[in-house]
Amino acid sequence: MSSVAVVGAGLGGLAAAALMAHRGLAVTVLEKNEAVGGKMGRWTERGYSFDTGPTLLTMPFVVRELFASVGRSVDDYLRMVPVEPLCRYFYPDGSRLDAFSDPDRMDAELQRFAPGDAAGLRRFLEHGRSIYDASAEPFLFSPFGSWNLRTLWKNLRHLPAVAHLDAFRTLDEAVRDHVHDRRLQQLLNRFATYNGSSPFRAPATLSLIPAVEFGMGGWYIKGGMYGLAKALELLARECGAVIRTGCAVRRVLAGRDGVKGVETETGEVIHTDRVVCNADALYALRSLIPDAGAERVRRVEPSLAGFVIMLGVHHRYPALAHHNVFFSPDYEAEFDALFRRGLPAENPTVYVSASSAVDPTMAPEGHSNLFILVNAPALPAGNGTHDRSWDWKRNAGGYRDRVLDLLEERGLADLRRHVVVERMITPEDFRVRFNAFRGAIYGLSSNTRWSAFLRPPNRVRRIRGLYLVGGSTHPGGGIPLVLLSGRITAGLVMEDAGVT
Repeated sequence: MSSVAVVGAGLGGLAAAALMAHRGLAVTVLEKNEAVGGKMGRWTERGYSFDTGPTLLTMPFVVRELFASVGRSVDDYLRMVPVEPLCRYFYPDGSRLDAFSDPDRMDAELQRFAPGDAAGLRRFLEHGRSIYDASAEPFLFSPFGSWNLRTLWKNLRHLPAVAHLDAFRTLDEAVRDHVHDRRLQQLLNRFATYNGSSPFRAPATLSLIPAVEFGMGGWYIKGGMYGLAKALELLARECGAVIRTGCAVRRVLAGRDGVKGVETETGEVIHTDRVVCNADALYALRSLIPDAGAERVRRVEPSLAGFVIMLGVHHRYPALAHHNVFFSPDYEAEFDALFRRGLPAENPTVYVSASSAVDPTMAPEGHSNLFILVNAPALPAGNGTHDRSWDWKRNAGGYRDRVLDLLEERGLADLRRHVVVERMITPEDFRVRFNAFRGAIYGLSSNTRWSAFLRPPNRVRRIRGLYLVGGSTHPGGGIPLVLLSGRITAGLVMEDAGVT
């Protein structure tokens, strides 16, 4: 029986482990932390429960198909429910817009908010859907970039799809071609941040992201999004995978003829001729894997990081929906600070998730669990490219106060006075806990024409038997793409192992 070691128990690693074990491979998952899930985590305190990672699920069919592929029904493991409105948007001028996946409700909302742009929004979403239709099979569902002689033709035949990707203008330029209300432009530009990029530099290819959310809806997992990680853990174990938590890997062992195994931090050597690395790809290529492309890592631009404040408050804010965004007055200045200057924005856009608004299990009755996220710059590379370094250990408290000031000014009155429990997560925490390269949440940014499709491939070409999986590799970040990464990588492993 062929054996595989999976380094990391994030969603991609767990998905790949379940699929490989189901097909008869001996799979051992090694996770450095005490719980599975990677960046999808959970924090509970005094009756409040928080998802510390993703708060929204799109493309739920990916989850259903994953469970079905090993003969299970996802409904036996968790309950996915649609979210409406998708998000509530608050603007500095005091206006507010609810976004809906229901086209009739969305059209009615736009007739109130920006009646001249209702048709433009429909055209923009249709354009994004055409990009999704052109790119899904060749780029999202296939191992693009993991080429060998057997897969060369399969990849080349997909290249005509490139002409439909709208990669030669920015997302912002595509948005402006369709809608004219600056507030609506800001809403659509926000979707570049779903993979940690700037709408003023990322290609219009990313128009597919709002098209997917508006077209397929946004979903929530009852009891908290972390339920997906626990369901995948159970699924992998049921399929025969062994999962060891609290077991950090020091390095991947490889020689001229390929992978030999892995060595843990305790010195234990696990011999295997195939390793699936679910650690952050940029960290892994630089630190875990010999001769795997460390020089390239030094040249890449990382995605955005994030600054998180979790507040359990003894108060309800009726104005809040499940998902809420409080927009900044100057979006271009915000991204200039984040990417060019390497500093948190002075007046940032603030995302607030209040899952207790729809799920009473997440907070005591009459209370709220507020997950507050602000885009943050990746940690400095130490090469002098930014105006100055931002020390999160010294400045996190002050920036927390700035964010809460903004929320109180925008309608969450007396927020500080209602706080019962609190926790912060900084980019430095992402770096330490998850080995995230420079604290970035999504690995590479997509701030060039083709970078969204040129992420580290799932099969490492230089080292036989070595594979990458997760949000920092192909096809990208976010729950559905990470699960697709698991499916793609498991397929490559089984193909190379001769499993039919």
